[in-house]
Amino acid sequence: MAKYSFEFKCTIVQEYLNGKGGYKFLSKKYGLPDHTQLMKWVASSKVFGEKGLLRIKKNSTYSVQFKKHAIELYLTTEISYCEIALELGMTNSSLIVNWVQVFRASGIKGLSKPKGRPPQMKYGGK
Repeated sequence: MAKYSFEFKCTIVQEYLNGKGGYKFLSKKYGLPDHTQLMKWVASSKVFGEKGLLRIKKNSTYSVQFKKHAIELYLTTEISYCEIALELGMTNSSLIVNWVQVFRASGIKGLSKPKGRPPQMKYGGK
């Protein structure tokens, strides 16, 4: 289950947009551990509207070329992970963080590995 409801996010973002407080003030008022989460919600809502605050329940899959493009943007510009994600139409910037780490550790081959555990071999079956 999501940590914060869609309604909660809408309320706090709307208060920010209506000038009822800054990131730190509203984060403290609503018990967020850090104001950066509110910053991400506000940025996402500005780009995608209320849909940017919805939790996406379907796992998206991205091509190696898309991942490579995101990594190149990060490595060749001074744009943050969050800004790159928004520019590419993504709401989850942590995916780009993971892709950069995998790329640095394993190169382009690491980005093409399928998600999850490999299938286990069956022993003793006929």
